[in-house]
Amino acid sequence: MDCTQPDFWEERYRANRMPWDLHGVPAALIQFLRETSEKGRVLVPGCGSGYEALAFHECGWAPLAVDFSPAAVERARGVLGAQASAVRLADFFTDDLGETFDLVYERTFLCSLPPERWPDYARRMAEVVKPGGWLVGIFAYGEEPEPPPFPLTPATADSLFDATFELIEDRAVPAEHSLPLFAGKERWQVWRRK
Repeated sequence: MDCTQPDFWEERYRANRMPWDLHGVPAALIQFLRETSEKGRVLVPGCGSGYEALAFHECGWAPLAVDFSPAAVERARGVLGAQASAVRLADFFTDDLGETFDLVYERTFLCSLPPERWPDYARRMAEVVKPGGWLVGIFAYGEEPEPPPFPLTPATADSLFDATFELIEDRAVPAEHSLPLFAGKERWQVWRRK
């Protein structure tokens, strides 16, 4: 199956085979939300179960969570409960999201895409993040013998983002805060839109 198509993810959500699902909010995001005083409109593309969208809402942000898997959207709406209207069935790359965002949150979305789709991701991020806005989250780096996931290299990240984003923060996520699938490969990064 093609991991760029909704059916690939739909089958995994329906079968509850989601080794990327943390079943909660990453510690690095909790720390970021505690430390930042900024608020605004946030996009969570490839939102999966939606835990992070709920965390943003609870900290005063206005989230829009999108996924192109109906099963993921159903799951996220259940997690968001009263805020379920913040979840939309949409394709990040092709659907009109209707606005630009102060912040876009990344976790497991980019690494779910094969490298040939990464330039599309970078272009779309440049479109949806407001100038001066943020692309923040957990990015996977390293090697993967049997992808997906498809981890980045520092050189690849620079080539993807340097034209439109500036790397402000970059630190390793402790392995004990990662799932086995990502242990030792995750980095918390904050990119500012130029």
